[in-house]
Amino acid sequence: MILTYSKSFFKLCASSVFLVGCGATTLVSTPVENIDAIPLKIVELSEEEKKAWGHADLVTDTIPGMSVDKAYDEILKNKRGETVVVAVLDSGMDLTHEDLNGVLWTNDDEKPGNGKDDDNNGYVDDIHGYNFLGESYNEQLELARMLRLNVGSASDRAKAQLQLDKDYPEALQNKNRYEQYLQISTAADKAVKKELGKDAYTKEELMGLKPQSEEMQQYVSIIKQLYQFDDNIDDIIAGFEDGVKHFSDQLNYNLNKDFNGREVVGDNPYDFNSRGYGNGNPKNRFEDESHGTHVAGIIAAERNNGIGINGVAKNVELMSVRAVPNGDEYDKDIALGIRYAVDNGAKIINCSFGKSFSPNAEWVYEAIKYAEAKDVLIVHAAGNDGNDLDDKENTNFPNDHEYSGSEFAENVITVGALAPSYGSKMVAGFSNYGNANVDVFAPGDQIYSTMPNNSYEFQGGTSMAAPAVAGVAALVRSYYPNLSAAQVKKVLMQSGLQSKTNVILAGDASNSKPFTQVSKSGKMVNAFNALLLAESISKGKMTLDHNAE
Repeated sequence: MILTYSKSFFKLCASSVFLVGCGATTLVSTPVENIDAIPLKIVELSEEEKKAWGHADLVTDTIPGMSVDKAYDEILKNKRGETVVVAVLDSGMDLTHEDLNGVLWTNDDEKPGNGKDDDNNGYVDDIHGYNFLGESYNEQLELARMLRLNVGSASDRAKAQLQLDKDYPEALQNKNRYEQYLQISTAADKAVKKELGKDAYTKEELMGLKPQSEEMQQYVSIIKQLYQFDDNIDDIIAGFEDGVKHFSDQLNYNLNKDFNGREVVGDNPYDFNSRGYGNGNPKNRFEDESHGTHVAGIIAAERNNGIGINGVAKNVELMSVRAVPNGDEYDKDIALGIRYAVDNGAKIINCSFGKSFSPNAEWVYEAIKYAEAKDVLIVHAAGNDGNDLDDKENTNFPNDHEYSGSEFAENVITVGALAPSYGSKMVAGFSNYGNANVDVFAPGDQIYSTMPNNSYEFQGGTSMAAPAVAGVAALVRSYYPNLSAAQVKKVLMQSGLQSKTNVILAGDASNSKPFTQVSKSGKMVNAFNALLLAESISKGKMTLDHNAE
C-alpha cells in the first residue's frame, strides 16, 4: 500500500478529540566531535525552510536534513557526473509536470503510439516506463483479497479475518466521526463568515467577534478550538474532507471483501505466467493519484530551473513504473515491475509501498535477487504503522530477510522517516523502526514536492524518506559509478550522522530509545558525508567496514 500521510490528514488525526465536548558525526570535512551538543532549533521554520528542510545541514541550520545544499556548494560544484536511471515503482506519475518533464527516462528504441514492441523487450509502447495496472486504481488490501479468493495459507487467512474484523468497524466509526467533524466545522465557518459579512476572515477578526446569540457563541467556540491546531481554517476543513475520503475508500475498496478492482485489467494476478497485461502509459489516471508524482519530485525534480522545487539529485532520468494502486499492490506487479526496471537500465529502484500480507512473496524475493545480480539498488520505505519491525508479529513486505534472521541480498536499503525538529521528536511519529530491519533514517515528514497538474504540496510518510535516500544514492552512483549497489548501500549507512539522543517512537512519550538503536546503522543519511566517503572508497583511500552494519 502507498506509504503516505498528507499534511492535512495528520492535522485531523492530531485534532481527533477536539469536538467531543460539543456533541557525533562519522565523517565531515571539519569533524564535529559531539553532534549531541548541537542546539535545538527553538524558532519555527520559515516558509522557505519548511519547503526544503530535507536539504538543510544539521550543524549549520540545526535542522536534521541531509546536507544536500552543502554537498552541491562544497563538493559537486560544476563537476560532471554520469546519468543514472532511477525507476519510480509507484502509482502513476504526471509525465507532463513542469518540474519533471525534463528529467524523464525515454526508451529511444521504442516508437511511440504504433502499438508494436519495437525493441522486443516484451512491452508495447513503453516510452517512459510501463503501466502494470492498466486502467485500474482502487484496490482491496491483500487481506481482503485473500479472503475473497481463498489464497494464501490457512494460518494467514485466519490472521487476515481477525484483522478485517477489527479494521472494518474501526473504519466505519472513523468515517462517521470525521463526517461529524466536517459537518460541524463547515457550519461554524459558514456562520462566522455570515456574521462578519466576509468570504474570509482572520484569527484576529474571529477573536474580536462578540456573538449575540447562544448558537453563535457555540459556532465561535468551535472555530476557536480549530485555531488551536492551525491558523488556516480552510486547511483544517480540507483535512476533515481528506479523512472522510480516506475512511470511505477503506470501506468501499480496501476493506470491502466483495470488491474486485482488478477485473478491468484482465489478467490473473495470482498466476505469474499470466502476462501481456497493462500498457505503455505509466501516467497517473485519477485526480487523487498523486503519490508517484510526489515521490518523483523528491528524487529529481529539475534543479535550479526557477520554478517549483529542487530534487535531491541531478544527472537523473526518472522511469515511471505504475504498479501501486489505492490499496495493496499485487506481488506479481511488483516482481515484474522490478524486473522491467532492471532490464531497461535502472540503477536504482524506489519502492515507497508495503503491506502486511504477501501470499506470493517469493516472486518479489526472486526479483530482488535478480536486481542484486544486475547491480541495482532498491530503496524501500519502512512503513507508517509506528511499529518495531524486529518484532515478527509486525509483518512488512517486501523485505530482504524473508523472516529468516539474516538478509538474503545486499542491495536493499530500508528507510525510516525523520521529522524536521532535531531532538527527541526527530523520528516521525508514524515511522516504523527496527535495530535489525530498518537500515537508516531520512527526512520524511512534512515534505514539499511535486503534485499532478503543475502543483506542489506537503506530504509525510516513509514514502517521502525513501526517495530522499534514492536521490542521495543517485548522486553517489552518478559521480562514483565504479561503486556497486552493495557498496553504495554501505556508504549511505556508514557515512550518516549519528546521535545518542533519546527519541520518541510512534508518537508515544513513554516509548523512547537512543536514536542509535532504532535502525541498523543508527544514523541519518547525509549527502555531504556520503560523497566524501564514496570518493575515498572509489580512489582506494579507505575501505568499507563490512561489520559496521
